[in-house]
Amino acid sequence: MHNNNFYNKKLKPLAKTHRNDSTKAEVRLWCELLRAKQLGYSFLRQRSIGNFIVDFFCKDLKLIIEESL
Repeated sequence: MHNNNFYNKKLKPLAKTHRNDSTKAEVRLWCELLRAKQLGYSFLRQRSIGNFIVDFFCKDLKLIIEESL
């Protein structure tokens, strides 16, 4: 996996559950973020950072996106 101090592998099973239970809005945003690869940016979804699981994360942009209702 990724080698950094922020990744918390203990949260991996919960993050996987979140990915499998995505809302329609998250799925739609994820499809749009996949297009960012054409611009050279890679996003991860339901990524554990420290003690948190963020919805979307781009390391190169130092950007976290959280969907809220």
